Amino acid sequence: MRLGPALGAMALALVGCERATPAGAGETASPSPGSSPASAGASGAAPPVVESVLLITVDTLRADALGFAGNQRAATPALDRLAAGGLVFARAHAHNVVTLPSHANILTGLHPYEHGIRDNSGFVLPAEIPTAATLLSAAGFSTAAFVGAFPLDARFGLARGFEVYDDRYPEGSHQQDADYAERRGDQVVGPALEWWRAQSGRRRFLWVHLFDPHAPYAPPEPWASRFAADPYLGEVAAVDAFLAPLLDEATGGDASALVIFTADHGEALGEHGELTHGLFAYEPTLRVPLVLWAPGLAAGRSDRPASHVDLLPTLLAATGVTAPPGLPGRPLVGGDREEAPATYFEALSANLDRGWAPLRGAIRDGRKFIALPEPELYDLEQDPGERRNLAAEERAAVRELAALLPAESAWPPARGPVAAEERAALRSLGYLGGAAAAKQSYGVEDDPKRLVELDRKLHQALHLYRTGELAEAASMVREVMERRPDMGVAYYQLAQIQLEAGRRDEALATMEEARRRGVASDELLRQLGLTLAEAGRAGEGVALLRPLAAGGDPDALNALGLVLTEGGRQEEAAAVLQRVFDRDSRNPQAHQNLALVALRRQRWAEARDQAERALALNRDLALAWNYLGAARYNLGQPASALDAWERAVALESDFHDVLYNIAVVAMEVGERDRARSALERFVASAPPERYGPDLEKARRMLRQIAG
Repeated sequence: MRLGPALGAMALALVGCERATPAGAGETASPSPGSSPASAGASGAAPPVVESVLLITVDTLRADALGFAGNQRAATPALDRLAAGGLVFARAHAHNVVTLPSHANILTGLHPYEHGIRDNSGFVLPAEIPTAATLLSAAGFSTAAFVGAFPLDARFGLARGFEVYDDRYPEGSHQQDADYAERRGDQVVGPALEWWRAQSGRRRFLWVHLFDPHAPYAPPEPWASRFAADPYLGEVAAVDAFLAPLLDEATGGDASALVIFTADHGEALGEHGELTHGLFAYEPTLRVPLVLWAPGLAAGRSDRPASHVDLLPTLLAATGVTAPPGLPGRPLVGGDREEAPATYFEALSANLDRGWAPLRGAIRDGRKFIALPEPELYDLEQDPGERRNLAAEERAAVRELAALLPAESAWPPARGPVAAEERAALRSLGYLGGAAAAKQSYGVEDDPKRLVELDRKLHQALHLYRTGELAEAASMVREVMERRPDMGVAYYQLAQIQLEAGRRDEALATMEEARRRGVASDELLRQLGLTLAEAGRAGEGVALLRPLAAGGDPDALNALGLVLTEGGRQEEAAAVLQRVFDRDSRNPQAHQNLALVALRRQRWAEARDQAERALALNRDLALAWNYLGAARYNLGQPASALDAWERAVALESDFHDVLYNIAVVAMEVGERDRARSALERFVASAPPERYGPDLEKARRMLRQIAG
């Protein structure tokens, strides 16, 4: 039986992995961060003593997208009730504008330059750094986390200390999409609520993360219809409804819980020219909602500056657990600070992926400084929209705030868990550890403000790619590359377009050029290795991928395993793929790839078992269904093989090898109608340049059935 394509194109990537242009950009009400509080002294109340902690983080949630923040169009009754009975911090900020480092800040109480995670990929939290989960678990708390999307996968190190780390989203399916693997908020809250109830009477710590407001904005009904003109607010309304039963449980009756509600970052919605997030650090993406609720905690609204590094000290103080020494934050209840420290922030994705200038900054006393080649200074109280840059006229303030930037935060950081000898091997292959060439200094031509139009072009090119307008997409990416030939992400995107168009040699040339320039990302190198194997150059692919996989990255190991099996090195491939589970015990792609290796070794029962394990983790893996069908057929089960193959083509309608298998086996077992249907679909859609002889066979089979 044909196995079909084992080496598929990897997903396109943009800063923040976004693509949609949101509706309703900039329409939400935006109270000034410096507005007068209803109860400015509320944070000075005695800290509550609690037996349980519920931490809720909502991805990509603007501070002004909620009813309690003054948004008249929002539909967030559950969160509004929480805010009405809790303490709202109107001047809360994140330190990062992407998911993984922001959550690392929350859970460790450290800044990104202190714990080392600076972006969504290429970083793993060091095992020696304590987190909320490790500290509370050591103090006797039951601990669990239920997360909604891939950026918080257990492989990145945040699972330590959690007895339960539930990251069961559909990883590995539809890898041609640019979306993160995610699951809907109600699928996260449901099992989280069951766990919370099951731990009643025990000290417990629960972290719940919902991903829904992340682009593309596609709320379920009834919110899709209700917010047709603003699907982002529809996603926020859906999140509120999903959280309602959990919030009711945690805050009702005899509850003795501290509830912390916040976001990892916001969403630009077109403000300052940014479509989503990850590029800039203006208030729409840096400012976050923050609510504390606990029995005995005075409700109100505080104008005390707050940030994510304050959350770990706050929950440790509330539970009586000793905080590690040296945490930069302070508890948000139980006494005001004599002087609020500056809030550090950064946005480094565009530097890593595109070679643009790194962005760092600080906020103090309502003044916000952004360190870029063209520096920016804003008075947030007088100018909450950050429209008037005061840097040129208030140079003393710029110098003062610039001096607050920690020396340890200086760029570049070490990226990824790569040992010195492995880094040398990567350098010898033309890979310097990032998707953009490292530079000693950056000028105004590298300032993201001057390059934001290129961001829009990349988003538009991705949209064209997804709608099948490949020539137009390629042309737009080339425009970006002409202006910024050091942008690794553009080479990657162009290579994906070329692969989708069937231009493998052109894609190889594009990826080799990125490698030659030193702007090849991990994703591009993985794709290059896979494409080399598809071109019959598996040995070169293995040489390229082996040092990349040396650090144990699951994606690199999966790619190396595929290239090894393509080169006929089945035993070595199986050993490499087994290593994936050392970092990611629930990796469906590794099981899927092991099924392929087993098929090539003619170990039919093993192939069946591995395919079934993959599908137990994700039912939407078309290749796993294909491999399951091949295993069942060779085990003498043609009827169940056909059923598996039908599931594969239902997921991937252009799976031509599987259609051909269905036709052949259906003819064998006398299901002529099923064979006819598969043959007709095969003849109508299979590309002649690849399936010429098979198309002729298929037409003969159709004539045989008709005769």
